[in-house]
Amino acid sequence: MKALALFKKDWQSEMRTRYAINALAMFILVTISVIMFSIGQEKISPHLTGGLLWVVIFFSAMSGLSRAFVSEEERGTTLTLQLIAAPTTVFNGKLIFNLVLVFIMNFAITILYSLLFESFTVNNMPLFIVAFIFGSLGIAISSTVIAAIISKASGKGTLYPVLSFPILLPLILTLLEITKFAIDGVTISESVVEIASLISYDVIMLTAGYLLFDFIWKD
Repeated sequence: MKALALFKKDWQSEMRTRYAINALAMFILVTISVIMFSIGQEKISPHLTGGLLWVVIFFSAMSGLSRAFVSEEERGTTLTLQLIAAPTTVFNGKLIFNLVLVFIMNFAITILYSLLFESFTVNNMPLFIVAFIFGSLGIAISSTVIAAIISKASGKGTLYPVLSFPILLPLILTLLEITKFAIDGVTISESVVEIASLISYDVIMLTAGYLLFDFIWKD
């Protein structure tokens, strides 16, 4: 499958340079350290720690996920990909790469966050897992689409967070609400509306990505 071959190529390239992984790791450590030093000995509510978790995840994604298509432009391999692979194949390969990166990043952040912040207690773990899975999917899908849009722009570094904020804001707000419910122990049946909104966001972004990528990639 060509998409898996493209993912393998990107993953091997990332393992050689470790650009995105190093950027993500440094940002995660710095951000969590700043939060810890800022809080000090103060006790913060579980709801606040839940909100801060997604803030860390959001800004960590901003620091490392923009490379999906930018790296192709920098290496001058964009034209080659356009000639040998269909736009859908390229999108699938880049999406798989970002999915793997996002799930590794979010899992590491959540584990580290849970160990360092005692007040982060989840009373409904299945609900939090639902938020974690579909939230990670949404971040990966949106980041892939945005990375494709900015890859041909001159100000890639500044344009990525500018575009990401309004697109990812509905997702982050929904995740904050579901995480709050999970901390309070609200049942999944009582969170159906929020879960439906979360899944709908992922479906809409994925559909928009497939519909628009052909025009973005060949522009």
